[in-house]
Amino acid sequence: MPSLRGLGILLCLTPLLAACTVYSEHPVRSFSDATSGAGFERSFWNDVKDKDWKDLQLHLASNFTFLGPFGPLDRPAALAAFQQMDVKDFSLGDLQTQLNGDTFLVSYTIILRGSSGGKPLPEQPQRRMTVWQQQKSGWVALAQTVLGPS
Repeated sequence: MPSLRGLGILLCLTPLLAACTVYSEHPVRSFSDATSGAGFERSFWNDVKDKDWKDLQLHLASNFTFLGPFGPLDRPAALAAFQQMDVKDFSLGDLQTQLNGDTFLVSYTIILRGSSGGKPLPEQPQRRMTVWQQQKSGWVALAQTVLGPS
């Protein structure tokens, strides 16, 4: 009856294996913690919130493009716009990621709390999309767009 004994052991261990999925997601504070498109977005916004411009620049492609309500911005102009932001807090929702080879497409809603250029940030959620690509230097954002309120 070795097969019944093995089955009994397997049945006893199955709940322990399932318990591994009940823990919350690994918190992401920096790009080195990130392992997914969602993690890259959290790292991006943590850098903006913490005003860690050096780290943020490492994760923006040299040809990074931002498309917002006022039109397209190249990398230097986008960085300047992010540096105008004083983000006190943010929350991400409706995260959807798609991996295609070495590229993540991440769409989400974000609520930003704080100000930009001395004016309050919009209180309503914004729908955004970012394209991330793995390069020799690591994961970098190629483009980000604000699609408007959700």
